[in-house]
Amino acid sequence: MSDAATLPLWLEILVAALVLAGAAIALLGALGQLRLKSFFERMHAPAIIATLGCWCIMHATIIYLWATHGPALHMLLIALFVAITVPVTSIFLMRAALFRARRVGQNVPPSLSRVPPS
Repeated sequence: MSDAATLPLWLEILVAALVLAGAAIALLGALGQLRLKSFFERMHAPAIIATLGCWCIMHATIIYLWATHGPALHMLLIALFVAITVPVTSIFLMRAALFRARRVGQNVPPSLSRVPPS
């Protein structure tokens, strides 16, 4: 706890602002999950929010650890893995949901691989 007292006030404010921004973004994503109706609409909230909220909190962590303990670049690896895996996972989930909706006969856009060229 003695390390936190050695930080300058402007640095504490910056770290706190980034953590609060990440938490607010996560809250907006949760509200988006509750508000939106269909699976396809709900996919956008966690994909964007998880990445952006993670980046805000990751920046706050890097700044804090850099100021108190020195370089902490392992946080960049965590953020990089989140930034890569969240969009890829979202794409796979959307494709699986579209495939299932087409098989059931719901009104979804046709597959681009089966639409004849115009």
